[in-house]
Amino acid sequence: MRSLLAAGTALALALTASAHAWAETAVTTDSQTGVAVTIYNQDLALIRDSRTIPVTAGENDIAFIDVAAAMRPETALLNSAGGILDVLEQNFDFDLLTAQKLLEKSVGQMIRVFRTNPETGEDSSEEAEVLSVADGQAVLKIGDRIETAVPGRLVYSGVPANLRARPTLVVKANAEKAGDVAADLSYLTRGLSWSADYVVDLSPDEKTVNINGLVTLTNQSGVTYKDAKLQLVAGNVNQVQPYMERAAGGVMAMDSVAQAPKMMEQAAFEYHLYSLDRPTTLKENQTKQVAMLAASDVPVEKQYLLTNSANVWGNYGYNFGEGPRQNAQVKLKFKNEEKSHLGMPLPSGIIRVYKKDNAGNALFVGEDHIDHTPKNERVDLTLGEAFDITARAKQTNYTKLADDLYENAYEVEIKNAKKEKVTVDLREAFPGEWKMLDESQAHQKLDSNTAQWLVEVPAEGSTVLKYSVRIKL
Repeated sequence: MRSLLAAGTALALALTASAHAWAETAVTTDSQTGVAVTIYNQDLALIRDSRTIPVTAGENDIAFIDVAAAMRPETALLNSAGGILDVLEQNFDFDLLTAQKLLEKSVGQMIRVFRTNPETGEDSSEEAEVLSVADGQAVLKIGDRIETAVPGRLVYSGVPANLRARPTLVVKANAEKAGDVAADLSYLTRGLSWSADYVVDLSPDEKTVNINGLVTLTNQSGVTYKDAKLQLVAGNVNQVQPYMERAAGGVMAMDSVAQAPKMMEQAAFEYHLYSLDRPTTLKENQTKQVAMLAASDVPVEKQYLLTNSANVWGNYGYNFGEGPRQNAQVKLKFKNEEKSHLGMPLPSGIIRVYKKDNAGNALFVGEDHIDHTPKNERVDLTLGEAFDITARAKQTNYTKLADDLYENAYEVEIKNAKKEKVTVDLREAFPGEWKMLDESQAHQKLDSNTAQWLVEVPAEGSTVLKYSVRIKL
């Protein structure tokens, strides 16, 4: 039985090869002289595939085998050295050879059905006509009966010409003369993506950090890119027509992090281009990480932030009394500048922050997402909530002077359970036109709606901020 199946498979492949060989010149990756992959942020990549093509004088059908299954065929462009090839038409064949496809393409044709006698082990066969194939179920006419379940092994006399074992772009081109031609096939494809991930080690005194940036690459485009020149584009490139979301592929292998290579950055149009300094292989259905940047002793500032503790914006029109307890947000800030040992445009991604405990073990203390961050811009991370720094606000006075005029007073008690004093950034948003009438500590006006107080809170103590405000709507 196995030998019969193997023979049938060999026959099918031979017929496939003979069906295409007379009309096509197969150009496989064996003739590849180089490949460059440029990946964008939006499930988009530009492939430049360089191959040597043997052509005859006149018209040629050139079959580029092992192109990306997710390619956008309308973007394909073939350039030959010296302009020897004149492209007439292109056809992208992505109908791949499978058992189901072979059965579907045989509707209306005769095939053979082989059965094995379970007692003797002998094979017998009958001719069958494929009447239909729908929802994965075949309807066969065998002799004078109709069968709806496949009664045995199906053997075909050939393979339809439009079924391919691998995605193939067939280019019909006219050549001035015969010979080997160096050509570049460029096209856009889906299925390739990249993202930046940053690992931050916070120093014991929480004054500096060490930053390692990694690029995570995912290849679900349907083909392997061997020893590719890799470039990444950070920025949002406009696309006229949205394309389908990337289909979920099979199980992806996770490559180990490549430690040696580094990414080199340069400006490209209105975007930033990152280039890997050596070739790398992106296997089909694989996730790989490569190093992008490393920076040590980057100065950071830790901030405790309390926002809208009194909820003035939502409660200015009535006396709400005492509000709920609020934990301060913990933020970490640093500037992306050369004097801070950075200064490289940072692609958007997730920054994960760790700090060693007293035993020297790494402790995860929070993560945040950053957008594309140009040079000399500030990075502002929210890591979580402070367990020991809390606030509770209450409204101590409420006066309605007119339908659109109010005078209210508030108290915010900030508590610090830590063994060292802290400075808390307290911010409150006010509607309409507002004026501070009285306050226990001077505020700064950050914008037209926001007041800020930097409040010092003693170790294992508390500080009460008091203020009254007039609000005109």
